[in-house]
Amino acid sequence: MDTSGHGGDSGTAVTVDVDRSDPGHRAWLKEAVRKVQADANRSADTHLLRFPLPEAWGIDLYLKDESTHPTGSLKHRLARSLFLYGLCNGWIHRDKPVIEASSGSTAVSEAYFAKLIGVPFIAVMPRTTSPEKCRLIEFHGGTCHFVDDPRTMYQRSAELAAETGGHFMDQFTYAERATDWRGNNNIAESIYQQLRLERYPEPAWIVATAGTGGTSATIARYVHYMQYDTRICVPDPENSCFFDGWTRHDPLATSDRGSRIEGIGRPRMEPSFVPGAIDRMMKVPDAASVAAVRALDRAIGRKAGGSTGTGLWSAFTLVAEMLATGTTGSVVSLLCDPGDRYLDKYYSDDWLARQGLDIAPHTATIGTFLETGGWPR
Repeated sequence: MDTSGHGGDSGTAVTVDVDRSDPGHRAWLKEAVRKVQADANRSADTHLLRFPLPEAWGIDLYLKDESTHPTGSLKHRLARSLFLYGLCNGWIHRDKPVIEASSGSTAVSEAYFAKLIGVPFIAVMPRTTSPEKCRLIEFHGGTCHFVDDPRTMYQRSAELAAETGGHFMDQFTYAERATDWRGNNNIAESIYQQLRLERYPEPAWIVATAGTGGTSATIARYVHYMQYDTRICVPDPENSCFFDGWTRHDPLATSDRGSRIEGIGRPRMEPSFVPGAIDRMMKVPDAASVAAVRALDRAIGRKAGGSTGTGLWSAFTLVAEMLATGTTGSVVSLLCDPGDRYLDKYYSDDWLARQGLDIAPHTATIGTFLETGGWPR
């Protein structure tokens, strides 16, 4: 048959038809999506904890406890969304590895979902990643691939995908678009549902730290979409470029050092960080983050990772500001992951000494705040 499109001598055009349907792949894809959605149905919602503040202040402080996800962190939501996005876009295939550039928690969660749908998983991460996170990645069937320079994670991940025929998930690019920010049980919708019966159901502030930037983008977009008056504050740790890039309106801002607060802070302005959606940023000293996370343990008996401390320090700042102006209302921050992953870091005085971090002044500031409501300006 003449398939040139000219139809031979008859002058009648011939339809050129290429059918790439693969019944076997579609059956696998349908089952993979079902498994990921079933995980969401079982475990998508998490607890909203109250941090004890004096009742007379008229201000409530909550922590959305994302450590109760099956993989123990906020990144479980992100990993679920990224897997659904990759599957439905036709990027993830049977027997081909999923590769991710991650400092730890995202990789733990993605390893879980890779195992759930039966594909290999490779985490490309800095050599300094905590041993406990590496153990958890391997527990879920993943493989750890270390790099000495964190700035090379993206390139090495892309190379591994090309070498293996796998898919580079690229959380830093796709985090903000993989999650449905209009609802569909995202973290923002969950927060507002859980606040419905509280005395201040619409929070004055929601605090969300940024690693990819996807969580702050999801929450901020949802707030705007639902026409709430809530404002979004994004705290940034030392050695991260987000604060500088945001304040200078510089999408090319960079940092030449990695963040000591695992899971947040980046050396470049990531594509999933959406500066225009958020209202306020704070640059939080790493010593303050550690002091805050230890204060959380003393207050409610829960250890959490350093990123939780970064957010909590900013939440304390906002509460004190509201108190000083006579404003009542609520503030919500995030408990991002459990502290048992960081016992050799944020809960180790030896580690603090090696890092040259003195948390005593920040610990005193928190103590004074909780007693009097005062906060240094």
